[in-house]
Amino acid sequence: MAKNIPIWAGSSSFFPGDTPFGLYDNDVKFQSDVDKVSDWCAKRLGYPITDIELQPANFFACFEEAISEYGAQVNTFNIRDNMLNLYGSATGSNLSGQKVSPNLGGLIELAEEYGTEAGSGGNVTYYTGSVSMSKSTQIYDLTDSSIVSLEDGTAGIDEIEIKRIYHEAPPAIVKYFDPFVGTGLGSQQMLDNFGFGGFSPGVSFMMMPLYYDLARFQAIEFNDQIRKSGYSFQLINDRLRVYPIPNGSNFTKIHFDYIKKSDRSNALKGKTGTVSDFSNISYEDITYANVNAVGKQWIRRYALALAKEMLGYVRSKYSALPIPNADVTLNGSDLTSAAQTEKEGLITELKEILDTMSRQAQLERKQAEADAMQQQMTKIPLKIYVG
Repeated sequence: MAKNIPIWAGSSSFFPGDTPFGLYDNDVKFQSDVDKVSDWCAKRLGYPITDIELQPANFFACFEEAISEYGAQVNTFNIRDNMLNLYGSATGSNLSGQKVSPNLGGLIELAEEYGTEAGSGGNVTYYTGSVSMSKSTQIYDLTDSSIVSLEDGTAGIDEIEIKRIYHEAPPAIVKYFDPFVGTGLGSQQMLDNFGFGGFSPGVSFMMMPLYYDLARFQAIEFNDQIRKSGYSFQLINDRLRVYPIPNGSNFTKIHFDYIKKSDRSNALKGKTGTVSDFSNISYEDITYANVNAVGKQWIRRYALALAKEMLGYVRSKYSALPIPNADVTLNGSDLTSAAQTEKEGLITELKEILDTMSRQAQLERKQAEADAMQQQMTKIPLKIYVG
């Protein structure tokens, strides 16, 4: 019967196109190893003492899947370790086998949200607007488009948030050389004595200490603050109350900076075609020829576990074969159970190795090394100098 004929003939001859996906078929190193791995797996499963109910194509598929699984685990680790550094980078280039340098791009992008609220940069545009003042009117509705002018958007329709209002008393410097109130320096008589009294105070200067100018500025500001109506405002919801009450000449407009709430709420601020999540980071299938000896040994062991699992499924189809005066019981379930345990163990082993290679783990190891070295150095006797 056909069941008694061994399917594995003892050797195989690989040609490109014999694997399901053909991911590594053109890799010269893969072409030289695939037949060797197939032979090794068959012998590890008991050939030639026992028949192996697998064909070369089955071993080829197991070897290809083992390489892909190894690459997937390595790439997953790299994505997790470099995710913050790759946010916003281009998705077009293959990162497999490439060194990814740490950077602050992801952290800065997170900090930009705080910069927007603090008014120190950020990723939301600040616009300029203004409110037209009316004589003897103190309260203004910022949703009234007839008096509110916005650089972008329409008052009352677009929701805005005012970040800064420019409503302050005129700076003292504008009164420092005011020709209608004197020079403000108390030195007019001295100018007259030098023959400069006929010149406009706005173009006559005397060299004075800097602290004198600062004291004059402070005096002007204190005078305006104490003896005149203070410049201030109150902003609650959409109502702006200004002080002092406009008289038609002291100020005719109040300017302000604002953002559109829709801009801040928009989560899609980045460019298209850039890394946004786990799914579009460009880690492609690894190059088998570049895998080192440690990785190749893991791949071979995983391919054996896959072949053992596949053989178990095949033998489970015929759990018992009738022979004259007896039955032969196949070990399909034992093979399947053992293979699944081996696969889980290999995956766990690889993940633990990769975790010890993370940037955080390496830094912690270097810190422990430095601490141990420092403690060791403290035990070295200090040199005694004899003069």
